[in-house]
Amino acid sequence: MAPLSFPDIWTWIQNLPPLTQWQTNTQFISLISSSRPSLQLVISKTLIHSPSFSFSIRANYNIPISLWTSKPLKSAINNTLHHEQTISKLLTIIIKDILNYTPFKPSTSFLKLPNPNSIPNLKEIFNFVFLALVFIVSIYEAPQGLRCVCIDAFKDQIASSWARETSKRLMRLMGSNTEEQWMRSMNLAITNWLTELRAMNHCLKTPSPMYSSAISGLGLWKVQMYCPVIAMEIEKRNSAGQLEDERLGFSLNYHQAEGVIQLNHQVMVREEWIDVLVSIDNVRCDVTRLVTDTLLKERGAGIEEKHFPSAISLQLTPTTQTNVLSVSVSRSSENPTREIGVERSIEGSFDPPNPHIGISVSAGETVTTNLKPWKFEQSVYGYSGTFNWFLHDSVNGREVFSSRPSKVALLQPKAWFRNRYSSAYRPFTRQGGVIFAGDEYGESVLWKVGKGAIGETIEWEAKGSIWLTYYPNKYKTFYTETRRLEFSEILQLKLT
Repeated sequence: MAPLSFPDIWTWIQNLPPLTQWQTNTQFISLISSSRPSLQLVISKTLIHSPSFSFSIRANYNIPISLWTSKPLKSAINNTLHHEQTISKLLTIIIKDILNYTPFKPSTSFLKLPNPNSIPNLKEIFNFVFLALVFIVSIYEAPQGLRCVCIDAFKDQIASSWARETSKRLMRLMGSNTEEQWMRSMNLAITNWLTELRAMNHCLKTPSPMYSSAISGLGLWKVQMYCPVIAMEIEKRNSAGQLEDERLGFSLNYHQAEGVIQLNHQVMVREEWIDVLVSIDNVRCDVTRLVTDTLLKERGAGIEEKHFPSAISLQLTPTTQTNVLSVSVSRSSENPTREIGVERSIEGSFDPPNPHIGISVSAGETVTTNLKPWKFEQSVYGYSGTFNWFLHDSVNGREVFSSRPSKVALLQPKAWFRNRYSSAYRPFTRQGGVIFAGDEYGESVLWKVGKGAIGETIEWEAKGSIWLTYYPNKYKTFYTETRRLEFSEILQLKLT
């Protein structure tokens, strides 16, 4: 089925006559008209006491089935539906209903939307909120026969460039606290959808499983991303097929990856050139649950069986390089010190019946290397500056994301990846994430730019990858895997 264009709900509402002029008690617009039954957005009015109305999403069977109904809204001035107060209340109602599609009780104390008249691109935001609502309602509420049709119709729309750009504007309006709840709700829906498809042996990859956004301004660049773990690409695992352990699979899949990259930038105008200095402020990565601890214990392998960050890579590249003269990094490649001690011993034995005296000599060499769990590297490719963080096994020194542990290593009770969220030597926060801040990783990349570029706004591409790895923590299994997500955003910088 070809992707359908989502209807312009904003314009439809704007063109509706006042409630008192309706010939019937309902007005509707088709969300999917080519399917049988069709899916409709319906507005119903009531004039019993004071004029009011409500929205609903309805599957138009012979006997219509309501999949979602809003709280009643009182009619605004002149009985019109498009008054700013009505629009504001409707947006708030829909956002709260989307947030309620999680097992967690959402906190809406941070949800304070601006006056609709002061919101740029209000039409696009309004239509996107309805699209997100219809998408999540289709996953949870639509009957089996209609659900696949609805999701197929809306999944490409929710991943379109228009929806991605509009969602970024919505996140800015809602604020970061509500944004996290929104993404948890949407990614839980995607996880449930993909779990259902894979149970039916339908290996479908979501068209855009990751949400990312970028902010440029006030000397700061910020890139933020979310992705359900189930939608991340598997790079390697120690079994040829799917994970057969359903309990472990539930725990691993019902999480999402969250990443934040914050960079400080400074423009310094010299006599004959311009220096652009970019340094690390904060790089954070977390793996957060999408369901409650109780559910992870009942249906899964426990709350502590989940992926952990094993590598992060970031590359910064000026998209227009005509005036770029050079790029320099601030950190040398690693040259670690090794402490080598040689221990020799001689062992002799004497057995009288044997005329020969046996003397055994053994020499041993012990090599001690001080290695932090996380190793940081910088490099240059063309005019790109890169930052890389790699997690290493503290026993054998191997990179975790690119190697595979032996079964013997997985069984060792004192291996670093056992009890990794409670050990004093854990390479993560207690919640299982990592933070790289300027106090230890405040390295920078410096571009020299010709002075002819002064006054111009240059775009930088920030792209990279995050790897998540699973080793058993307390659960008895030999299963391991590493997943990867890629991100790419455009950042802007004015050379003044």
